[in-house]
Amino acid sequence: QVQLVESGGGLVQPGGSLRLSCAASPSMTQFYAVDWYRQAPGNERELVATITSGGSTKYADSVKGRFTISRANDRNTVYLQMSSLKPEDTAVYYCKGNMFFNAPTWGQGTQVTVSS
Repeated sequence: QVQLVESGGGLVQPGGSLRLSCAASPSMTQFYAVDWYRQAPGNERELVATITSGGSTKYADSVKGRFTISRANDRNTVYLQMSSLKPEDTAVYYCKGNMFFNAPTWGQGTQVTVSS
C-alpha cells in the first residue's frame, strides 16, 4: 500500500515563499495524477493544483501565477512551490494520489501559516 507524507510547511511572512513536498512510499508510479488540496479552519477542503503522470498541470484560479506544482519521478516526490504568499493561503495542505480502480490515497497534511 502506498503512503504519502507531506513536509515543508511552516510560518512565513506575507509575500514569502515555501516549498511543500509530497513523498510517496514506495513509489508514485501507480498514481495517474497527484493533487494538492488545502483546508482552512471553517472551510471546505479545496483543490489547489494537479499534476498528471504525463506532466500536465492545472491550478485553482486563486493560486495561478503564484504556485507551481512539479514532480521528481526519481525521488517519488511531488512539490508545490508557493510564492507571493498571502494570509488567505493559510491552511493545512494535503496531497492526494489518484489511482484507477482504487480509492485515492491522502497524506496527513502540513500546516502553512502566512502571517506577519
